[in-house]
Amino acid sequence: MHSLYSIACHLVEVLVICLSLYTNHASAGKMKIVEEPNTFGLNNPFMAQGSRLQPKVPPSPVSGPVHLHHLAGKCYSLIESTYKYEFCPFHNVTQHEQSFRWNAYSGILGIWQEWEMANNTFTGMWMRDGDTCGNRNRETKVILVCSNNTKLSQVSEPSTCVYSLTFQTPLVCHPHSLLVYPTLKETLQEEWDEAEQARYEGLITEQGYNNFLRDIFESAGLLKTLKVNINVPEAEADSEKHNSLQKCEENSVKQREEIERLRALLTQHNIPFDTQTNEEKGTTSVPAKDQRLRGDTGLIDLQ
Repeated sequence: MHSLYSIACHLVEVLVICLSLYTNHASAGKMKIVEEPNTFGLNNPFMAQGSRLQPKVPPSPVSGPVHLHHLAGKCYSLIESTYKYEFCPFHNVTQHEQSFRWNAYSGILGIWQEWEMANNTFTGMWMRDGDTCGNRNRETKVILVCSNNTKLSQVSEPSTCVYSLTFQTPLVCHPHSLLVYPTLKETLQEEWDEAEQARYEGLITEQGYNNFLRDIFESAGLLKTLKVNINVPEAEADSEKHNSLQKCEENSVKQREEIERLRALLTQHNIPFDTQTNEEKGTTSVPAKDQRLRGDTGLIDLQ
């Protein structure tokens, strides 16, 4: 009896240990959080090639206020609900689902492209050409806000596939920290001054003034250029040549008609004129000694 009792106790102890190990393992699984390594959100070398995020376009060059340039190469994260957002200034914005699912979502919400500006002030950073979202690409506007700490503080989606991020940093606390004019080269500042003067004097409209500013900002790399180089097909080029020749012939006809009209007017008033054209007169040869270069005073005769 005693031996049977000992065996039963031993079996109970083994069962308790097994239940304890199973419970601890399950608890550990529930506490696990999957996070994306901080590698600019793109081309993580620790992930399989098929799982890496693929950008549609490269980011634009770093631009804007010089004191913000050192943010390039850094990333700032924020976890809201089941998603982790990662903002890498002058690079991109990404979103990673914190989930156990084998196909948890990771996507690009935008690639750095250009500044938003109003009234000589940088008002936001635009990240465009993100992952496809229906019939458009995802894009994100990053708003810079003064704060004692540098961090990503808020993420929202004001409209479908368009996101808004609030980035706090002490780098924008100075009243002049986001002015556009001081970031321009001297030549572009002079162009802006001329545009301002022309608008003041009423020489250009408000739309013309805004077009001038856009050209200046594109030259400075603050805006992505909208100009497209179009190669004219050979057929169109030939057509243009034909049109030019036809126009030349039409002008020649008009000139002959005008000459005839003037001749008739001179004849009507009995004013003599030379009826022979240069072509009818022909070319008259000039003796070598009378041939001189243009501007020659004729002091030296040619032998």
